[in-house]
Amino acid sequence: EDNGTNNKEKSMATEEKFQEWDAKLAENNFFGGDDPSSEDNEVYKQCKASGEPPARFLNLWGWFLLVNLFTEDARSAWPAPKQAKKGGKKEGKEGKKGKKEEKVEEKVEEKKEEKADEEDEFDAMFGETEEDAEAKASAKEKTEKAKEKAKEKVLIEKSIVLMEVKPWEAGQDLDTLATKIFAIEQDGLMWKEQYKKDPIGYGIFKLVVGMTIEDLKVSVDDLIEKICEDFKDEVQSVDILSFNKI
Repeated sequence: EDNGTNNKEKSMATEEKFQEWDAKLAENNFFGGDDPSSEDNEVYKQCKASGEPPARFLNLWGWFLLVNLFTEDARSAWPAPKQAKKGGKKEGKEGKKGKKEEKVEEKVEEKKEEKADEEDEFDAMFGETEEDAEAKASAKEKTEKAKEKAKEKVLIEKSIVLMEVKPWEAGQDLDTLATKIFAIEQDGLMWKEQYKKDPIGYGIFKLVVGMTIEDLKVSVDDLIEKICEDFKDEVQSVDILSFNKI
């Protein structure tokens, strides 16, 4: 019996652990970086054994609510953690790498200019055939199109948002309310399929829902306003629990 008690105590998180985990999540969405990993599952189990992390550890608390939306099977399938991103050293290496790449690009551009000058001199001396002119025009057109496509491939910034929806009264059908909320469609908005019902008090439960948004396309404030307006007879308030950049 003592061994069982000791094992349970080891699996439970301590105040120091909460502080350590909260600090780690200040730089990353998950313990393995940008994506959930087996380390997230292990930490989740320890937190679960101790109950929900205190809300004062905001990073850890938001992470716990988000991970809690996944099923046990989904969490068990998460892979081993990747190397988490760290500011200083990695940025230093990337800075050096960037300078090397710039030098290489400069040399390539110099070579291109030299080749173009040689071709211009050749054309001036011996003339340019109609086929040569067409080939050059075609190559230039393809190059311009490639540049335009490269400009279009702009990095899309996304965020994972966790919200709590509080109803007016106890006994309200939160499953139906969740279905209505998930029916809201917008370009750049993707709802998480799973949701959670947490007790508030006096027999009232709140709805915890998650989503992934494209930052330039979706305004969370506008979305909250829409939920409150469209379902004003069912929804008392909507608040953001966590907002993490991907």
